Amino acid sequence: MLRKTFGVFWTATLCAAVAARALDVSDVTREWTPEGKRIAAERVKLPAKDEMVRIPAGTFLMGSDRKVDKNSYQPEFPQRKVYLDAYEIDQYEVTTVQYLKFVLATDRPPLVDWQYDGGNFQVTMATHPVMHVSWLDADAYCQWAGKRLPTEAEWEKAARGEEGRIYPWGNHPAGLTRANFGRTGLSGPVRDRPERLLLYPPIISVDKYENAVSPYGVYQMSGNVAEWAADWYDPSYYKTAPDRNPKGPERGTQRAFRGGGWIDSTPSVRAAQRNGADPNTNMNWLGFRCARDARETTDAQGQPASTVEPTGLR
Repeated sequence: MLRKTFGVFWTATLCAAVAARALDVSDVTREWTPEGKRIAAERVKLPAKDEMVRIPAGTFLMGSDRKVDKNSYQPEFPQRKVYLDAYEIDQYEVTTVQYLKFVLATDRPPLVDWQYDGGNFQVTMATHPVMHVSWLDADAYCQWAGKRLPTEAEWEKAARGEEGRIYPWGNHPAGLTRANFGRTGLSGPVRDRPERLLLYPPIISVDKYENAVSPYGVYQMSGNVAEWAADWYDPSYYKTAPDRNPKGPERGTQRAFRGGGWIDSTPSVRAAQRNGADPNTNMNWLGFRCARDARETTDAQGQPASTVEPTGLR
């Protein structure tokens, strides 16, 4: 009976995951209407979350130890100490309103889930993470904003700190109060119209879960949307990777993404979890955040600060 029950549960879970991914419509193309462009020009004035966090130079534990994390697997081995120069990373996932600025500045079409009012997203989506963005477009956005995509190593250190936490908040598993994964964070539009899962899944605002930030105060590096990294993805890379500022393989067919998304299970939203996808992939569970080399600036008291606004966002 137990075996039968588990089989039914696994089948149901697998079918749900396949169905959710199948509902994605990343091949749909949207176009602006003149009125939509006018609305978009006003929509970009909504508040954006452009803050960055400075990650200090130093070593951290990268990868996993099976004795500590029973959910770890081969692409995360071996765990080792890695040194990174100081850098800055977005405190929040890139939002729809931030990405809209880039879309208008570079004369791009609306994203697939921007289906309202001639090519716009709903106002309630302004602080939600942008999705349906390929690695190529994420890379283009970061360059336009005066930044770059974070390397896998930079992403992982920002997510788990120096001591190798399993999750941003520690080693105890994710739950409903700490991360948006496995459909735990239904948002308004989905509750009102379940069929909107066709385009817009249960994403939440990028500044939620203050109790689950990383040791550096970075939000939602577990769940909500998975995030592109700069590196080519190689599941065996850790076996030969340098222990100082690793930047991934020189070539490959897939780009790395990290952090897991709203559709994923507990093991997939761990900080060390690694995966890859074709750079042209644009799905409703995949977004990004940007990074940049550390900038030495000072505040009014002459103390180090890192609040220089990217040129593309001015």
